[in-house]
This record gives sequence, C-alpha cells and structure tokens, in this order.
Amino acid sequence: MSLATELRRYLQTKIRQWTLARQRRAPSHTLTQNRIFILPTKAGCAWLLLLLMLLVMAINYENNLIYAVTFLLLGVFLTAIFHTYANLAGIEVKALPSRPCFAGRQAEFELELQRHSTRCFEQLHLRLESSEETQVVDLLNDRQRVRLYCPAPRRGWLSPGGVKLETCYPLGLFRAWSWLNLEIKTLVYPELLVTPLPSSLQEPSAKGCDRMSTRSGDDDFAGLERFQAGMSPRQVDWKSYARGRGLHAKHFAGHQDPDLWLDLDAMGGEALERRLSRLAAWVEALSVREVRFGLRLGSFSLAPAMGESHRSRSLAALALYGLEDRE
Repeated sequence: MSLATELRRYLQTKIRQWTLARQRRAPSHTLTQNRIFILPTKAGCAWLLLLLMLLVMAINYENNLIYAVTFLLLGVFLTAIFHTYANLAGIEVKALPSRPCFAGRQAEFELELQRHSTRCFEQLHLRLESSEETQVVDLLNDRQRVRLYCPAPRRGWLSPGGVKLETCYPLGLFRAWSWLNLEIKTLVYPELLVTPLPSSLQEPSAKGCDRMSTRSGDDDFAGLERFQAGMSPRQVDWKSYARGRGLHAKHFAGHQDPDLWLDLDAMGGEALERRLSRLAAWVEALSVREVRFGLRLGSFSLAPAMGESHRSRSLAALALYGLEDRE
C-alpha cells in the first residue's frame, strides 16, 4: 500500500470521526451546509490542470479564442460546485425499525430518504460505516426507502456506526458527502447450530402423566354445559333440546402432551456459544412445528407458550444472555 493511499485513508478516518462526534445521535438528520463536505474528484483535478494549461497557452499566444474556451470551462467548473452541493442539500434521512437477524448472516437496516422540495436528487450513494457495500438510489418521489447491509459476526446488539451519503452528480467533477450519526441498531440472535432435539429435554407433568385439557373438539365426551353466545352451533346437543331440557352444548376433553422445556444448564459442559446456538435452532424448529415450550437460562425463565411473540422473546433472551446490555 502506497504512502498516498495510507495518508488518504487516515484523513478520511479523521474526518469521519470528527463529523460524527459533532452530531448528536438522533433518529433522523437533515443535510444542511454545516454537514456537507465537497472536494474535486480526480476528474475535477484533471479539469483544473487543463484550465491552467489553456490559460498559459492563451497568455503565451495572446489568442482570444483560447481565452474564451478557458473561461467557459471555468464557468462550467464553478457551476458544477453548486449543482453537486444542491444534489445533497435538504435531504432528510430517517432510520426505520430494523429486523433481528442471526449471527453469521447479513444484518439489514432500512432508511427513508425524504425531500422537502420539488427538486429531484439523483445518483445518491449510501453505505454504512462498518460495510463497504454501497447502494445507489434516485430520490425522484417525496420519499424513498433503501436497505443497507453489514455483517453480523456475533450475537447481541449490533450498531453499524454512521451512514455515509455522497454524490458526484451531475458531471463527476466534485464529490459531495456527509456522515450522519443515526440511531440505528438491530438485535443479532445466536448463530443457528442445527442438531436433533434430544428427548431428555421433555419434562413430564407434576403427576408424571399426560394432563387433560378441557376444550371443545372431537375427542372424549366429557358432559354438557349451558350454551353461551360465541359457541359453535355444532356443539349444541339437539337431542337434549328436543326433550325440553334447554339449550346445552357438548363438552369434550382431550389429552395434552407435557410441556417441553429447553434448559441451558442441562446441556452439559459444551462451550456457552455452542449451547446457545443449539437452543436457538431448537426454538426455530419448535416454533415452526407450533409446539409449546419453555426456556430456562440460569435464573431467567420463560413460561411455556407458543407463537411468534414467544419465539421472538426466546431468541432475544438467547441473544442477550450473559451480556451487560439487555435493552
């Protein structure tokens, strides 16, 4: 790596850190003159060199035509400054809620760009501080959403750092950019380590046998009860009603399997991260099969339940287990 490249990266890092330190962390930022930097690109520097050469030729040969071309190109150069700056000024960048992901995958962050004028903003380049991937968008409508990605190497809360918004539009002679300190973060679940669910994790009920759950259905008949609003007409005991005994509903009872418990301490002496990854994979598998399960992580426990909210709470508990930040 050349000395010039190292010096450029060092200056870029210092400018980024200084810019982000000047801003308060907020859900949205609007690009104004005190947040936008602008410098010539390589093409812009070549353009300036060309202007200098033309000016020397015009002075040397005292040629009015060369003077005219020189000042015409200088006018284009100066005009490009204002157009490049205007292609960023006034844009509002807002952070939207992000969705959790699993470790080892790409975390997704969604931003919303909003314009407060009728002017269009074209060829906008966005990227995250912790990623080299760039998204190019054109803000032709009042609002435009864009998704940015960065690696999620480990579980816990992930903050991708600042957001860079830059443009070289319209001529590529100047680069205008801004770093924004947005409140964006996502929760990273443990990496999925798919293994078969051991039968030893099932705990029988307190009596050592299956429990009976009373519910309406087509299992064992358990008796009659008064018909109430909201009950299915299929439950009505029409024979009893025909005998003048009133409107009753059939009541059934079915066998319910004992609740399944996932216990971190019952998984042996394996490394903590591998145990958490196994539990995350089992939570995913049981949620897909719509099986009730509970979760124990040391002194922390989640009562047996099922559904998407229970899955999210379980994975969040696994993601934050042993970490100080339990936001």
